[in-house]
Formats: sequence, C-alpha cells, structure tokens
Amino acid sequence: MVTWKNVAVLVCILSLFLVQLSGAGEIQKKIAAESAIEQIAQRGTIRVGMDVFVPWAMKNKKGELIGFEIDVAKQLAEDMGVKVEFVPTKWSGIIPALVAGKFDVIIGGMTVTPKRNMKINFTNPYYYSSQGLLANKKLSTGFALADFNKPDISIAARLGSTAAVAAKKNFPAAKLRLFDDEPAAVQEVRNGRVHAMVGSQPLPAHMATESPELLTGYTEQLMKEPICFGVRKGDVDTLNFFNNWIEIVKSKGWIAERYSYWFESTAWKSEM
Repeated sequence: MVTWKNVAVLVCILSLFLVQLSGAGEIQKKIAAESAIEQIAQRGTIRVGMDVFVPWAMKNKKGELIGFEIDVAKQLAEDMGVKVEFVPTKWSGIIPALVAGKFDVIIGGMTVTPKRNMKINFTNPYYYSSQGLLANKKLSTGFALADFNKPDISIAARLGSTAAVAAKKNFPAAKLRLFDDEPAAVQEVRNGRVHAMVGSQPLPAHMATESPELLTGYTEQLMKEPICFGVRKGDVDTLNFFNNWIEIVKSKGWIAERYSYWFESTAWKSEM
C-alpha cells in the first residue's frame, strides 16, 4: 500500500540520487577541463618534450629541428589543428619535467619500462626500436659480442636511457660509463677511451658506415623496445586521443613511411 510517507521517502532518495548525479557531472567536467587535450585546444599549441637524439631529433644546416620524432609531432599538431612548440630537455630529467607541466607530452623515442610507467602513462606503441653496439675498431679487433662482457672492458651509454639497461643486461661484467648524450658517448669510442657504446639503432650502424677505419658496428639486436608517447598520469582523455591518432596514422602507412626514411635510408644526411 502506497502511503504519503513512502512517497516522501522515495522523493528524498530520488533527490539524493539527482544531487549525486549532478555532482558526478561537475567532477567529470572539471577532469575534462584539466585534460592536456583541452588545454592544448584552448592554447592553440601543443608543447612537446624531446632531446637531441639522432635520427629522432637533431638540427640541420639551418639550425632547424628535423628527425623522425619531429615529423611525428608536427603531423600530430597538424591533425589537431594546432601549432607545435618543441621543448628541448635533457633526457635524464625529461620525465620530471613532464610531471611538472613543462610540456604536454614526450615524443622523443621513449620506450616503456616498469620504472618509468610508475611515474607517467604511456600510449600504445607507434613503432619498435632496438639497441646495438658500436665499438672502437682498434680496441676490439677479433671481438665477438660476448668478448665485451669482461671486467677490463668499458662500455658507454646515455644516462637515463634504455641503452644503459641493455648494456647492463648484456655486459654485466664490463665497466659502464654514462654520458648526458649520445654524441659524447660516440666521441669516447672514437678516441679509444671506451671499448664500445650501446645505443639505439640506426646510430651504431650509421656511425660504423661513416667511419669504417675507426668504428665497427655489430649487427646483433641487444634489445627490442616499444616506442610510445609519454603523458601525465590521470589524464584519460589525452591518452585516449593519442592512442586513436596513433592507430589512424599507422593504418594509413604514414608511420612506416617515415620510419623507412629516417631509419632505413641515409637520404636525410644531406640536410646535416
């Protein structure tokens, strides 16, 4: 039997539900407004964190940034209808800079690791990279890859990179020396101050081709890695947008075409 008392209770319950629903809607609006995607749209510019990393990002003869990741970021900005602003950042501090809001996204050849994923979120992979070994020819005459895993061998790698992880994993007995950037590590190999360096391909292969009298590149793949965008935690809208964009450009063959140009050819070297 329906009584006025029962009706009053039902009205109260419905009112509370509507209040909660309204509150949830306001929270959802607030989260959406704070999303990097919304801020990029309002600003009209996407800020991209990156570091110099051949052939991902580097400067040409005119001092302009070129490279695979530069192409990716520019195409992303074009498809979003916004401008792109590159924010060069030392690799060892690029994740803290993203978390601090210095830029909106990392697009710089970054691979997923559990340690990194504890601090930021990653998109789906848009391509895969691998680590290779570049050695001083004089210091490594007759060496097989296993010969670099000795206590009297020095291996260079970039600080904070997965190249350093690959070096430790493949050559645990060797001495590991870390540098802020890859050019410094390459120079150490050239000068004979280290026996070899670990770096992302195609750098080792290209360096060995350019200076065959000084350097030797090893064809073995030390580690295959998924490359992803890095975004701040808690931003599901931005992650969703970037994931969908990656799938679209991959399905069209654009990523494969750009990868072939930057990683499988040397045509771009005429710009350097």
